[in-house]
Amino acid sequence: MPTTMHAPSSFVLVVLTLNSAVTAGCSPSAADLPATQYIHRRLLEVVNVSAPSERFHRPVHAPTEGRGSSPAPPPQHGRGNDPHEAATPAPAAVPSPDRTSKSHGLLTPMRWLYMVALPVGALLLLLAGTAYFLLPCRKRACATIGPWKTGLSGQLQKAFVTGVPKLQRSELQRACEDFSNIVVSYPHYNVYKGTLSTGVEIAVVSTMITSGKEWTEHSESCFRRKIDSLSRINHKNCINLLGYCEEEEPFTRMMVLEYASNGTLYESLHVEDFEHIGWRGRMRIIMGLAYCLQHMHELNPPVVHPDLQSSSILLSEDGAAKIADMSVWHEVISEGKPQKNGDLDHQHEQVSAGLAGNVYSFGVLLLEIISGKLPYPEHERSLVSSALECINNGDRSMVSLLDPTLNDHKEEELAIIGEVIQACIQSDPRNRPGIREIADRLREGIGISPVAATPRLSPLWWAELEVLSTAEAG
Repeated sequence: MPTTMHAPSSFVLVVLTLNSAVTAGCSPSAADLPATQYIHRRLLEVVNVSAPSERFHRPVHAPTEGRGSSPAPPPQHGRGNDPHEAATPAPAAVPSPDRTSKSHGLLTPMRWLYMVALPVGALLLLLAGTAYFLLPCRKRACATIGPWKTGLSGQLQKAFVTGVPKLQRSELQRACEDFSNIVVSYPHYNVYKGTLSTGVEIAVVSTMITSGKEWTEHSESCFRRKIDSLSRINHKNCINLLGYCEEEEPFTRMMVLEYASNGTLYESLHVEDFEHIGWRGRMRIIMGLAYCLQHMHELNPPVVHPDLQSSSILLSEDGAAKIADMSVWHEVISEGKPQKNGDLDHQHEQVSAGLAGNVYSFGVLLLEIISGKLPYPEHERSLVSSALECINNGDRSMVSLLDPTLNDHKEEELAIIGEVIQACIQSDPRNRPGIREIADRLREGIGISPVAATPRLSPLWWAELEVLSTAEAG
């Protein structure tokens, strides 16, 4: 019995040694090849299964020096009387194996070694290789993760991911110098300029209502719907919503927006004290408006601007257009109208009419920008009527309506704008093109990309709003 157990113990040692070499990713050297060949043959003897088929049968030869690792033996289904194996001489350095060790009691441990030890070693090697290649890739993937494409980072990014932040009145009061820094005052709302400790300028817009008794459920519903609507736009040619404030004592309903330092488009076109805008600057404004409206109309659900005109378009420090929406402050004081909840057809009609209305308003804006004239003068006919007369007379380029101060205009660009105006002011809304078609046509003729039309600087990019940190603390 001790004699019969000696040979399997040797095989265990050799097999485990070979397994360790495989696991370590090493191949047998040329000097070890005869021993390797012997191990293969010895394992085949012990397994004792029938002869392999001719398709997979081939004699086991040691590879020549310099060929790399030795190939694994083909699958064996039995030993039998194989003339090729019989013709293969045993290596001189290894004594002939003792065939008396093929007793029935030795088959089980040898099968275990052949069927478990080697696969386990191969599995460990596979896992090690997988870890080696996957971990660096994962590190590289993590390293490439950056902020949003819109430029948000830090607290601002978190705010827009989790929802619009609710800010404290005390922080806004401090930023706006106790609400004494009034930019403009309207019957229904005030606009304050605020400066954060980081130097970022913000616009704080507040309702003129000072008592909760005057703030109805309709007012609150309008206020919250507008917050939801504005928070979804997030376009660089839009005055983006940064936060809001609602407190009951003292009564407060405010929105915190980006600040645009160059006033409105209306002022730049019609007020003498404002800097004159040349042809190229006006083309950049037109394209910024087109890209922003396209973005709004293609949201799901679409966002319709309720009052698109030159006074609702602000200009950034470098003259880029930024669309603003202050309509909520008029809506909160209006009488609430019953909502037709669940009437999808009615809602679709309203949205479709609103989108077509935005296209018409955009056509009127184009007329106002290229002519420098008020769209609806008190004692003269409207710009739309003048444009329709030009079209009926065959002058689609609107040359007769061109602002005489625009000496640097381009005839081909003016002609394309005339075509777009004609399409936008169609009396039948169904005949007006979509804003995407309009933006594509204008870009083809004017050649200003979305990147060139956006502001180079924006409060969204400069720094994080520290008031957002106080919002979290509150």
